[in-house]
Amino acid sequence: MPLVRIDVAADTAPETIATISDVVYLAMVHTANVPEHDKFQVINRHAKDELVYPADGYLGITYTPNIVFIQVTWNAGRTVAVKKAFYRAIAEGIHTRTGLRKEDVWINLIDVKREDWSFGNGEMQYAPTE
Repeated sequence: MPLVRIDVAADTAPETIATISDVVYLAMVHTANVPEHDKFQVINRHAKDELVYPADGYLGITYTPNIVFIQVTWNAGRTVAVKKAFYRAIAEGIHTRTGLRKEDVWINLIDVKREDWSFGNGEMQYAPTE
């Protein structure tokens, strides 16, 4: 049940965006135990001045205008080990399949409760049992 937001530079090739989308989805399914077909993503293109990052780098990592911001909102409960593997799978997959630098793959996870989702019809499909 993740919602993925992917933010890239406006001049990013459509093929690159499609590959990033696929890599994130495959990492969710194969690394983080997300159900197959659970692919909800919002992809936004931005002018270069709308992707803001520290020009001098951060934590020893430098960035380029090709930075990709990936934010995943998903159910809480995954271990630190799973999250680390998820980060690696995405960065390595994007680098291998697109040539983008691993340093330019920035990822943020937001853990929420199961009842924080509605997949349509105004219903809470994962309502807690009382």
